[in-house]
Amino acid sequence: MSGTEQGGTASEHAVETHPGAATLETTIADELLDQALAERRALVQLCLYALDRARSAGVVERLEEGLAAIGVTALRPDGERFDPSRHEAGGTVPTQDASLDGVVAETEVVGFADRGRTLRAPVVTVYTAR
Repeated sequence: MSGTEQGGTASEHAVETHPGAATLETTIADELLDQALAERRALVQLCLYALDRARSAGVVERLEEGLAAIGVTALRPDGERFDPSRHEAGGTVPTQDASLDGVVAETEVVGFADRGRTLRAPVVTVYTAR
């Protein structure tokens, strides 16, 4: 088939690429992905900053819902056993109930995780037996 005839198979009409074109496309794609991920991190941090300063329960709820939709979840470990590798102790509260010793009584500052990776540990108050 000559170059002036129409028709032919797809392989006959394949666009010839330069040897480095795939590498260049991969590099550009990697750079765009890196930029998008950096921008996502910045926006998540901005949302956390806004959450810390929000005075309206409705605004807090909406921000948390939006973050949860992209995989960023609030950490409120009330009632869980205190774990210094996952929680930051902000204080203690005495209890007569020995079974509560070492249990998180209250979350003082909500923590956040992004798809399981901790962004900020929750600051908690822990029960201590008298």
